[in-house]
Amino acid sequence: MKTILAALGAAVLLGACSTPQPEHFYTLSGAADTRPAKPVQYYVEMLAVSVPQQVSRNQFVVTAPSGRIELLEQQRWAGPLAGEIGQSLSTAVTNELGAIDVFRTPYPDKLPVFRISTNVQRFESVMNQYALIDAVWSVRELASNKVLACRTVASEKVGAGYDELVLGHRRAVQTISKQMSDVVRGFATGNAACPAI
Repeated sequence: MKTILAALGAAVLLGACSTPQPEHFYTLSGAADTRPAKPVQYYVEMLAVSVPQQVSRNQFVVTAPSGRIELLEQQRWAGPLAGEIGQSLSTAVTNELGAIDVFRTPYPDKLPVFRISTNVQRFESVMNQYALIDAVWSVRELASNKVLACRTVASEKVGAGYDELVLGHRRAVQTISKQMSDVVRGFATGNAACPAI
């Protein structure tokens, strides 16, 4: 009888060990913008974003306060991180400007077009402390071929948990997109300038 109970106990333990942990998926894109649509004044081409190789994956890469890097299999971005950042920037910039992102899309010549390139140099996630995006980006006015290259270091304090970490990165993306939008407007008025770092 004891042997049977021990075998059953071992089977239960093995079954518990083999139960897969649920995966949780997150996106950098926020809730849909419910403001009335602005008249379209610009076209933008949001080029594909580049990110550091160590975070170029779906899994969260977080840094412990001790400095140890952890790859989290159960916490994942909804898509590759570069794509998540690019989609979020595109949505935020077009909403802010009342623009259309025409990357890889034919468009008429009646409106000014601004090409935006983004190179994320650091994407840091420190649990219970901060979410940071350090990006070098440029805006090129296609009609004049004038270009302005800028840098944004957006660091946001975060509370406990993965939801807080994602919200921190969303706020960082919003900071970058607002600065991009300001530069586009600056080109339109003849006083484009990078934000102070």
